[in-house]
Amino acid sequence: MTVHRVTVAADVGPVINLSAAENQCEGSVVDAIGTMALEVTIEDGAAQQTNFDRYPLPRMAISPQVDVHFVQSEHSPTGLGEPVFPPVVPAICNAIYAATGHRIRTLPVTQEGFRLG
Repeated sequence: MTVHRVTVAADVGPVINLSAAENQCEGSVVDAIGTMALEVTIEDGAAQQTNFDRYPLPRMAISPQVDVHFVQSEHSPTGLGEPVFPPVVPAICNAIYAATGHRIRTLPVTQEGFRLG
């Protein structure tokens, strides 16, 4: 599974530092995509992924092009990373369904026969 492009539209109130705001959104997208394949397994009451060599975080190789657009509004400022993260996984799962007819109902996606890459 390769995500080539993600478009973010956010209404987070006044944006003071545009570059930092875009970076927060881009990082949230990459983090959300990465969580689609991550899994912690427990054996005898202990996590088997004890360090990052066993629990690989997302890397640049899975990073799609991210287009970020902000709605200019007078709403009170909010966080930038948090609002972007939650809708990414459902949007990608819906795109997979639209392309393949396979509805993903379980995460990580590796349990559904997909891998990031």
